[in-house]
Amino acid sequence: MEVLRFQQASLAFGTHPVMDRVDFSLFSGERVCLVGRNGAGKSTFLKVLTGQQSLDDGQVVIPNGVILSRLEQDPPAKMQTKIADFIRDGAGDLADKLQQFYTLSEQLDADDASQMRLFEQLQAELDTRDGWALEARVSALCQQFSMDPDADLASLSGGWLRKAALARALVAKPDILLLDEPTNHLDIAAIQWLEQFLKEFKGAIIFISHDRAFIRALATRIIDLDRGQLTSHPGNYQQYLDRKQKMLEDEQQHNALFDKRLAEEEVWIRQGIKARRTRNEGRVRALKALRKERAARLETMGKVEFAIEQADRSGKLVFETKQLSHSFGSEPLVQQLDLLVMRGDRLALIGPNGVGKSTLIKLLLGDLAPEQGEIKRGTNLEVAYFDQHRQALDLDATVQDNVADGKQEVMQNGQSRHVLSYLQDFLFPPARSRTPVRALSGGEKNRLLLARLFARPSNLLILDEPTNDLDVETLELLEDILQQYQGTVILVSHDREFVNNTVTSSLLFAGHGTIVDITGGYDDVLRWQQQHQIKDTKSPAENSKSAAVEKTATGSSADTATPRKLSYKEQRELEQLPALIETLDQQLAALQQQVNDADFFAQPTDKTQPVLNQLAETESKLAQAYARWEVLEA
Repeated sequence: MEVLRFQQASLAFGTHPVMDRVDFSLFSGERVCLVGRNGAGKSTFLKVLTGQQSLDDGQVVIPNGVILSRLEQDPPAKMQTKIADFIRDGAGDLADKLQQFYTLSEQLDADDASQMRLFEQLQAELDTRDGWALEARVSALCQQFSMDPDADLASLSGGWLRKAALARALVAKPDILLLDEPTNHLDIAAIQWLEQFLKEFKGAIIFISHDRAFIRALATRIIDLDRGQLTSHPGNYQQYLDRKQKMLEDEQQHNALFDKRLAEEEVWIRQGIKARRTRNEGRVRALKALRKERAARLETMGKVEFAIEQADRSGKLVFETKQLSHSFGSEPLVQQLDLLVMRGDRLALIGPNGVGKSTLIKLLLGDLAPEQGEIKRGTNLEVAYFDQHRQALDLDATVQDNVADGKQEVMQNGQSRHVLSYLQDFLFPPARSRTPVRALSGGEKNRLLLARLFARPSNLLILDEPTNDLDVETLELLEDILQQYQGTVILVSHDREFVNNTVTSSLLFAGHGTIVDITGGYDDVLRWQQQHQIKDTKSPAENSKSAAVEKTATGSSADTATPRKLSYKEQRELEQLPALIETLDQQLAALQQQVNDADFFAQPTDKTQPVLNQLAETESKLAQAYARWEVLEA
């Protein structure tokens, strides 16, 4: 059944078309992903649906009785209100109508015709909108999302604010759910929960997302908004990418042939003026039409072109910790961590929100003193820090002032460059570069933060959720840049595909301060968890009133599970583990001695890299052996 239709919808801001005579239909049960470059108008498209933005021409047709709800791009502001009240407000005026009905029923005068008419109208509206079950729905959503209805909204962390906002969007029982970057601020476990929840949602969904793994798991159709045109691509995300690439290649070929023909006609008109007084007027008119068509052509938005300004190389050692421990109250976040980070490592921190990833970064940088243990920091470290909350940006200053601090030049690769020219590499034209940051979209703010970050020399990049709001093309380019970066990278990200394509090793925060070093990206972490039967999920019984620390459920952990008798195979494994650990210890010591040799890094990369890979793999195997020994011993 069709639940939504665009008919010749047109909208433009100045000379920038968002929609140019767009036709589109949405059917019940579809899960449609809206894709496009930052600034193409994806969020505006959703605003048109909710009535926040009017069309210049055309119309949006929504059948009577169809209800829309929207999950905004940013999490709700922390307000001093109860979670239940916040969710209930998502039903609009329904709660007021219900209260008005009960108040009126207590003082109803059967002889008052106007009162009776109002009473009947309220009753009919509540019947139609299922208003009688509103409180039951609020209670059920709080229970389903594991939230305390009487807790204060201001006490929730970013991920739980996101869940509260989703519950608010669902309370009206929408037929169409609009989601703008729903995975922002969610950890991997919450993203996977959201995927499953949305697959079971009975209505239609239109969503915008940069998370490629999320799109692949959820979308049944892709719609692409590009230079005012909306094209529909049935099927999965990979099929869309293949078709899009073919369409761009065909367009590029067509434009090249057109430009060649136009150039030939321009040569003819100039030669014709010299050769004869009269000309082929039909050909002249055709040339004018070609000129007009060329002037009206909308070029594809350029690709971001950036390079990281690299400082002098740091020392070989970047960070080394021994028996590092730190807690938040009674909750251990880091427990006896031995960690070695060498120059050139690309390390991902993986785990639920609130488990201690940011705490570990602060400990490594010296912003936080550890309760126990030692931290050794390398020499000549130049740190560039990408903050997911964009606190480094001055919202009231212009784009160019945020990058150049009021100057006209920035340094890049040892040479001075005008800031406006530099910003064009990040798709900020001169007019946009003079705009206050407050007026930028989420994706533009993240591009600006990257521009600011990469203009400063660094040999250690710390990236905290850099992928939020970035379009896929920029994400892929950022992946390439990080792979070529000669310094060290520490990454916090819940974008599974980005982690897989970027890092060489991962730190898994397994809960209660346990941190495991694993070679590879997110898929390797997932395999390790499956082998060790550790689930990457949070306890459903989170205390909403104190969400600063979110606990991790670790399956049948040794400190909570009832001891059981080992099987014969497990008993044999336990008996063999001490010998295996001793062997790995000896291998690790030999490799470390080899790497610590003064001439080791003077050798070619093809000689040193296999040794470093073997070192990382041996460290990972040793950590796994110790973890397995602890499980079997318990």
